[in-house]
Amino acid sequence: MTSVEVWRNPRVLAWAYLSKVVQGPCAPLTKLVEEVGPEEAARAVRERDLSEYLGERTVARAHVNTAAQDIELVAQMGGRLVTPDDDEWPAWRMLAFDGLGHARTDGPPLALWVVGSRSLADLTDRAVSVVGTRAASGYGEHVTGEIAGDLAVDGWTIISGAAFGIDGAAHRAALGVGGRTVAVLACGVDRAYPAGHARLLRQISQNGAVVSEYAPGISPAKHRFLARNRLVAALSDGLVVVEAGWRSGARNTATWGRRMGRPVMAVPGPVTSVSSTGCNRMIREGEARLVARAVDVVEEAGPVGLGACDEEVVRETDSLEGNALLVYEALPARGSQSVPGLSEESGVPIGTVRAVLAQLELDAFAVPTEEGWARSR
Repeated sequence: MTSVEVWRNPRVLAWAYLSKVVQGPCAPLTKLVEEVGPEEAARAVRERDLSEYLGERTVARAHVNTAAQDIELVAQMGGRLVTPDDDEWPAWRMLAFDGLGHARTDGPPLALWVVGSRSLADLTDRAVSVVGTRAASGYGEHVTGEIAGDLAVDGWTIISGAAFGIDGAAHRAALGVGGRTVAVLACGVDRAYPAGHARLLRQISQNGAVVSEYAPGISPAKHRFLARNRLVAALSDGLVVVEAGWRSGARNTATWGRRMGRPVMAVPGPVTSVSSTGCNRMIREGEARLVARAVDVVEEAGPVGLGACDEEVVRETDSLEGNALLVYEALPARGSQSVPGLSEESGVPIGTVRAVLAQLELDAFAVPTEEGWARSR
């Protein structure tokens, strides 16, 4: 479907109209759309043929219809409106909302405005959300870069909220290794928020996607950030919190993750750091699993067994045991030692030392010298 056809498509226009009118989660409206379709739901909103709650929820903006202009604006940015009608709608991610109960503000997004050429379903197929404080320390940014960068190298999409601090560090780490990343905004995708991340958001759209459930022109607000957090949690396999205060947006996102059945992880920090208070307390109270590296995250959020094989330090000398190990350890780190000296140092009889040294030479662990025996370099 061409851009002109999209602008003229009544069904797409209805989705865009409803997105602008409701501005955020509204489970009753989502249910109405599922029952009667977006076009009939849009008619009911315009004509105020609704239940009492939906009437109150939509009456203030029912007269606002900028659907065609909104779709055109986002198309000029290289984006589109993604709805449950589309193949790239991350349907299986949205199943997380089914277990949240019947609260009116706990519902899935009605539709998603997306800037970026990649399929949203593909981007979120294997993803980890990384969030944290805006006032990140050098420690927090370093750990975020290590974890997010390593995950991105391994093919995981990094999802975050594009804020200053940990969010920005996570996005930049993914971009730095040529990985994929998704920024979920609490305003329209035409708004660069924060303004200082305008360039970063452009880079994200080129290597992943910038996503929002809010139509173009919608400004950020506190309640929209809280609603945004549920999408950050829903679109991923697991959630990592790096530096967060006890009362913070990152902890709110973690709460959403637990409610949705997502593995919630936290990076521990110094006990003297206010920025790590939330993470340390979540770990202590069992609200999050402790992680320090990407392999820890994969073990928690990845397929069963994928991260279970930790990276162990393997030394060539691990194959040595018994007398062979005793004699090898008696060899000096520098210089040489005589056979009698090795026997005395290791506690192994001289005859056995000679036999062991012959085997160590064959295995390239020791070499004879004029003064005796030395370790192979």
